[in-house]
Amino acid sequence: MEQVSKAKKDFDEDDVAQRAERVLAMSVLNGVTRMRTHLEVDPVIGLRGVRGVLRAVERFRRAIDVEVCVFPQEGMLNSPGVEELLLEALDNGAAVVGGAPYTDADPRGQIDRLFDIARDLNRDVDLHLDFDLDATTLDVEYVCAVTARRGWHGRVNVGHVTKLSALPPDRLREVGRAMADAGVSLTVMPATDVFLMGRAFDHNVPRGLAPAHKLLEWGVECAISTNNVLNPFTPFGDCSLLRLANLYANVCQVGAAEGLAACLDMVTGAAARVVGRGDYGFLVGQPGDLVVLDACHPADAVAQIAPPLYGFKAGRPTFSREPAVALWD
Repeated sequence: MEQVSKAKKDFDEDDVAQRAERVLAMSVLNGVTRMRTHLEVDPVIGLRGVRGVLRAVERFRRAIDVEVCVFPQEGMLNSPGVEELLLEALDNGAAVVGGAPYTDADPRGQIDRLFDIARDLNRDVDLHLDFDLDATTLDVEYVCAVTARRGWHGRVNVGHVTKLSALPPDRLREVGRAMADAGVSLTVMPATDVFLMGRAFDHNVPRGLAPAHKLLEWGVECAISTNNVLNPFTPFGDCSLLRLANLYANVCQVGAAEGLAACLDMVTGAAARVVGRGDYGFLVGQPGDLVVLDACHPADAVAQIAPPLYGFKAGRPTFSREPAVALWD
């Protein structure tokens, strides 16, 4: 957090736009057709990040649909002026209300206020939540209660929620069923969560990854994604969602064909449902979005990190990649 906060002081809109374009290009070439991206607002970065990314989004709009979620990464209730920045961003291109309650002096107060904003503006909510391994308290349960009370079923997603990895089976089932009942979905971010969790341990280091494949059994919509690309939180990444699905399967010991196919769904169909896109799939009248993978079975796509060969957006080609050719004969 300190490294990122220091770096943000030198960000300008042009710099942000250029880096966003590189990430969008990598994403398209790795088969990403739709994206929800979280952008920070705070007194240091102001709206420079939002404006820079929106410029890049406009340039790439033929190749990828991007939905901006704006969130107070360094607190809101304890940081004067941040709520005003968040509202301004939502009035100028950002679509989703985001939050990081664990950074606030009053986490549940931030949750309440963000839901107020979402209600007033009729927006979805996407929160980074419960980002450690102390499972004695869970803000996700509070989010479920608020979601049900506000009638926001199916419009709330929570990301990270690494505390779930520290719950015993009965407690995990209880929380999972509460999420399913409230219509709160989960996005797991394995590259970040595995990298950051368990640092206080010098042996028997926990994996620290929310078990999305188990939550699926209780009806929770789940997606696999990335938190960052090549920054202090996540010093890895090439924007390949298949690589992240493979990482998740490795860490969570998912090896059967059915489980691997579910991991593929968490970066395709289920991911579309998590961000509220009901126009996913091969149906008459749906957008002509298509990615061709070099695989014969959904499980193979994840197990082998199958390379995307061709991409189409609204029926128009966006990229092609020829398979490698052996030259030793």
